[in-house]
Amino acid sequence: MTAVEGVPLLEPGDGSLGPLLRVTDDRLPPGAGYGVHAHRAVDVVAVVLEGSLTHRWGGDAPIAAGDVGVLRAGAGLDHDEVAGPAGARVLQCHLRAADPGAAPSHEVLRAPDGWVDLGRPDARLWLGDDGPGVPDGVELRPGGGRAVVWAVDAARPDWAG
Repeated sequence: MTAVEGVPLLEPGDGSLGPLLRVTDDRLPPGAGYGVHAHRAVDVVAVVLEGSLTHRWGGDAPIAAGDVGVLRAGAGLDHDEVAGPAGARVLQCHLRAADPGAAPSHEVLRAPDGWVDLGRPDARLWLGDDGPGVPDGVELRPGGGRAVVWAVDAARPDWAG
């Protein structure tokens, strides 16, 4: 693999998953990035499954396998994510911004297990072992014995009409 490869897992486009717009399973070879690009009015939740990334915006922030990066683009920003020496596999989850006019921010949640507080009432993320304890919601099973579940307020957003 010489370039980023992404496979869309969810992309309803019709508002049927409330704030959850898209989830892709991305694989990046060592040292590869997405290239500097802009986001605005979106929250991007990066669940690193394998390898590592460095988030390049406002100071470099390393994100290792098992970590979750939460980017709130708000009013807008330009950034990049670059894979570490072993490459990376990451679920890139895009949500409508909880506060589209806010100043942009980024935080890394280190190795969360169970419910992850994203600070928004309409979307929660759960990470844990795949098996009988997986809660209800939009389930993703990327392999490796882990499950990723989105619990979203599925009320149709205003833009969906």
